[in-house]
Amino acid sequence: MLFRVLVMLFAVTGAACVHAAPKTNVLLIVIDDLGYGDLGCYGSTIHDTSNLDALAAGGMKLTDFHTNGPVCSPTRAALMTGRYQQRTGIEYALGFNRNQGVPLSEYTIAELLKPAGYVSGVFGKWHIGHVSKFGPNDQGFTDTWCSNNSPDYHTHVSRVGELDWYHNQKLDEEPGYLTDLVTKHTCDFIRDHRDQPFFAFVSHIAVHFPYQGPDDPPLRTLGKIWHEQKFGPLPRSEFPRAYKDMLEVVDRSVGKMISLLDELGLRDNTLVIVTSDNGAYSWVGSNGPFRGQKADLYEGGHRVPAIVNWPGRIKSGTVSDQTTMTMDILPTLLAIADVKAPKSVQFDGVDLSGMLFDGQTLAPRQLFWRFNNMYNKTRVHAVRDGDLKYVIEKDGPGLFDLRRDPGEANNLIGARPEDAARLEAAYQRWIKQVTSPNGAASR
Repeated sequence: MLFRVLVMLFAVTGAACVHAAPKTNVLLIVIDDLGYGDLGCYGSTIHDTSNLDALAAGGMKLTDFHTNGPVCSPTRAALMTGRYQQRTGIEYALGFNRNQGVPLSEYTIAELLKPAGYVSGVFGKWHIGHVSKFGPNDQGFTDTWCSNNSPDYHTHVSRVGELDWYHNQKLDEEPGYLTDLVTKHTCDFIRDHRDQPFFAFVSHIAVHFPYQGPDDPPLRTLGKIWHEQKFGPLPRSEFPRAYKDMLEVVDRSVGKMISLLDELGLRDNTLVIVTSDNGAYSWVGSNGPFRGQKADLYEGGHRVPAIVNWPGRIKSGTVSDQTTMTMDILPTLLAIADVKAPKSVQFDGVDLSGMLFDGQTLAPRQLFWRFNNMYNKTRVHAVRDGDLKYVIEKDGPGLFDLRRDPGEANNLIGARPEDAARLEAAYQRWIKQVTSPNGAASR
C-alpha cells in the first residue's frame, strides 16, 4: 500500500515539475534602418558588429527575410499584429500625426502573451501612433521607455521642437545618449523580471537619422517649431562615419544584453531575434547586392538582416534561404510560448518554428507589398511568388527572377507578360481583401 502511495505521489509531483517548466523569454531587437549589408555576418568589412556576428554564428541567419514595408511604421504595425499593415491603415511613416495609429481594437504581441503570464516592455522607438493616444501601455505593455519618432539622440527633441522621450506614456526629461538609455532600461527590465517570462521589445532608434554618434553635437532645441535639417548636425560627408559609430554602439548594446542574460542564468531559456524595419539609405548604409534603398520596393528597400538565436534549440551556424517576413514573427512567438490566439484573430503571417528548429520547408505562398509615399505622392506595389518578383515602382513595371538575378537588373516584363498579368491580378485580389471592412480589425 505504501509503495502505491509513493508511486502516486511521484507521478503527481513529477507531472507538476513538467508543467512548471519555465516559459521562454523573448528578446526582440529591431535596429532602425539597418541595411542587408551593414553587419559583418552579412558581408560588411566597414562596421565592427562582433556581438551581432556572434549571435548569427551561434544561431540561424536568414538570407531572404523581408520587412512588410520599406519604411518604419508599416513594418512595425505588421510586427505588432502579425497582419498586413493595410488592415490597420498604417501604410506610410506616421511622422508627427497624432490622430492615426494602430487601432486599440487590434491585438498586439504583448496583449496576446499577457494571459500566459508574460510581462512585456518596449524600449526605443514606438512609431505606430502617438504615445498619448495609441501608446504601448494601452496595448499590453507594462514597462515602456519610448519615443514617437526619431528625436535628437542627445536632446531627445523632435523636428517640431517637442520633447520625445516617454516613460509609461508620460514625458521624461532624463539625460543621456538615446541608445545608451535604451540599453539601460532594457537591462533593468530583464533584471526586474528575471523570475517570470518576459517579452522585451528593444526598438533601437539607431541607426535612423539624425546621424549622431555619442561624441557628435546635438542638433535640435526644445521649442523651435521646425528644424529644416533632419539628417544631422554634421556635413553630409560625415554621415557615413556617424552611422558607423551609431551602429557600433548598438552592437555593444546587444553584447551587454546577452552578457546580462548569461549572468542571470537566463540565456538558455531566451529566444533572441534581431532584425530591421526596412533597408538602409544607400548613401550611409549598405543593402548588399540588392537594388534600391529605404522607401523603395526593390529588394534593397525591404530585404534585411534577420538573426535568430536560442542555445540548445537552434543549431549554431545555420543559414536559411526560405522567404520570410516581419509579420511571421508574432505567430512564431505564440507557437513557441504555447499561446493560442482568440478565434477572431486571423494572422497573415505564419509560424516559423518548424523551420527554425527542424529545418522544415514552409508551404508556398505569395507575399505582397503596397507603399504610399507621402513625400513624393506615389503609390507602388509588389508581389513575390517563389523566385519570381513583380514590382510597380516609380520607374515603371518590372518582373525579375530573384534566384538568377537577385540584383533585379534583368527586367523580364517584355519576355513574360503572362506572369506579370497573373501577379498583377493576384495583387488586385489581395489589396481588395485586406482593405475591405471585413478584413480590418481583429476584434
